[in-house]
Amino acid sequence: MNIEVFHIDNEDDLKKGFRIREAVYIEEQKIDRADEFDEFDSLSHHFLALANGIPAGTCRWRLTEEGCKLERFATLSEFRKKGVAGKMMEAMIDHISSRAANVRRLYLNAQVNAMPLYTKYGFREEGERFLECGIEHQKMTRTL
Repeated sequence: MNIEVFHIDNEDDLKKGFRIREAVYIEEQKIDRADEFDEFDSLSHHFLALANGIPAGTCRWRLTEEGCKLERFATLSEFRKKGVAGKMMEAMIDHISSRAANVRRLYLNAQVNAMPLYTKYGFREEGERFLECGIEHQKMTRTL
């Protein structure tokens, strides 16, 4: 499978990413639309993953007072366990390294079932687990 991940720079690709988030978070995980789409969408750097040319995954990052927050990792069910999320992680880390050179701390709130992916990329658990939108999460951090 050929996986390509790129920084979104147009409305059409952003809509494709948003459709993936709708399918994964709103339809599959039953998260309320108001919780999924927030004011940070306009402040974030969004990415789209294509698998053999088909939109398969999306994610975003943004600067906060704590560092760079990686968020909204979503991969359509038929593309899971095929390397899409890993390629998105690699693309985001590369993008952050080139755009936010003064920021050394990356963090995310991982759904507990996704923690192995983030551990593979050097993220470590920080603090206690918590519920977000009714799903158990764990804050994870790493340095660049």
